[in-house]
Amino acid sequence: MKLYYGWVMVAAGALMGCVAAGSLFSLAVFLQPMAEATQWSRTGISGAMTIAFLAMGVAAFGWGALTDRFGPRPVMLAGGVLMGLGILLASRVTSLIEFQLIYGLIVGGAVGAVFTPTFATITGWFEKHRSLAVSLVSAGMGVAPMTVSPFASWLITHYDWRTAQLTIAILTWLVLVPTAFLVRRPPAQPD
Repeated sequence: MKLYYGWVMVAAGALMGCVAAGSLFSLAVFLQPMAEATQWSRTGISGAMTIAFLAMGVAAFGWGALTDRFGPRPVMLAGGVLMGLGILLASRVTSLIEFQLIYGLIVGGAVGAVFTPTFATITGWFEKHRSLAVSLVSAGMGVAPMTVSPFASWLITHYDWRTAQLTIAILTWLVLVPTAFLVRRPPAQPD
C-alpha cells in the first residue's frame, strides 16, 4: 500500500503544483489587458509578482512549521482555499496598491502552502525512487505556464480580465481543494 499510495501522492503533488504555479504565473497574460482597462502601469502590475515571490519564500517557513505540526493535508487545503480567495479578491480590486498587496501577499503566500508541504511530504513517502518522485512533482510544476496561461489567454479573448481571473480562482478551488484531500502524511519510518 505504501508504494502505491506514494505514487498517488506524486500525482496529487504534481497536479496541485501545476495549478498553483500556473495560476500565479498566469499574471503575465493579464498584464496588457489589465493595463489597458485600468490605466495602471505594466511595471506596477508586475510588482505584484515580485511581492508574491517574496511572500512565497517567507510564508514557506510558516507553512513548513504548520506541516510538521498538523500534517500536509490541512496546510495544502488552506493554501488552496487562500489561493482561490486571493485571485478572486484580486479580480475585484479598484487600485493598483490593492492589487499588488492582495495578489502579492495572499496568492504568493498561498502558493508556498502548496510547494513546501509537497516536497517535504513526497520525500517521506519514498526510500527508493525518491529522486524520480521529486522530479515528477517538479515536472508538474514546470509545465504550469504551458497549461494555465494558455487557458487564461483564451479566457481574456472571450471575457474581460476580471472575469478571466475570477474563472481562474474558481478553477483553482475546483482542483486544489478536492486534491488536497488525497494528501496524507508519509508512513512512519522504522528506527
